Amino acid sequence: MTSPRSALATLLVAPLLALAACGSDDSSSSSSSTATPAAAANACAKDQLAVKTPGTLTVGTDKPAFPPYFEDNKPENGKGFESAVAYAIAAKLGFSKDQVKWTIVPFNSSYAPGPKSFDFDVNQISITPPRAKRVDFSTPYYTAPQAVVALKKSPAAKATTLAALADAKLGVQVGTTSLDAVTNTIKPKSQPQVFNDSNDTVRALKDGRVDAIVTDLPTAFYITAAQVPSATITGQFDAPGGDDWGALLQKGSKLTACVNQALGKLKSSGELQQITDRWMGGQAGAPKLQ
Repeated sequence: MTSPRSALATLLVAPLLALAACGSDDSSSSSSSTATPAAAANACAKDQLAVKTPGTLTVGTDKPAFPPYFEDNKPENGKGFESAVAYAIAAKLGFSKDQVKWTIVPFNSSYAPGPKSFDFDVNQISITPPRAKRVDFSTPYYTAPQAVVALKKSPAAKATTLAALADAKLGVQVGTTSLDAVTNTIKPKSQPQVFNDSNDTVRALKDGRVDAIVTDLPTAFYITAAQVPSATITGQFDAPGGDDWGALLQKGSKLTACVNQALGKLKSSGELQQITDRWMGGQAGAPKLQ
């Protein structure tokens, strides 16, 4: 039989045990909630990054690599807009320049579905809904308009509107947003000639097999300055779907959020704008085609 004193003690101890139990739960819950942000931050620490090769950041781009995105066809030298952007992202992720490895990735292969040989790819790749179904994109690091580059002797060189290009024989690289821009915005009377890569496209213009080609505006400036001096920029125009360029990653990559975080820091600090001004600042002045 339990004594009255024993019963009273039991009644007093029970609530205390209950309070202690509640206190333990609250402490555990508080500890868990404070650990979550720290865990999220640590996910982008260099030693936690899901890279292809430990201690190395593998970056892809096409070959040849043209100015103003890359200089001297050497992405590894850090010169040129996209080379500088890639190394800036790498630095924010904790990689030094000698820990960045470049690999060749043909443009059309970059956004094909399936495993990738790189951690991210930079190659003037426009972010589009169809591509985003197959790969991941970072937030944009540049927005580019489209441009028409025509031989100076061609009537297309004198066009002041998109409608005036309807009769022109146009060339464009396959798989690019420039092809979409020709089809949906210029709407030429004849099908544009489509080429496998930028070299073939430029060569067709140089040889006079097409009256004009369509590409992004920065590339248009390089073509007319260095590759086809007999051509001129007819004008620029906005393409449907936009021309935001992003770093491309494998679909579902654990690195995507960290690349976005790095780009966010580059934007907020003004470093990305400084890189853009240095390498892309001269890309202006082309008339607008409506």
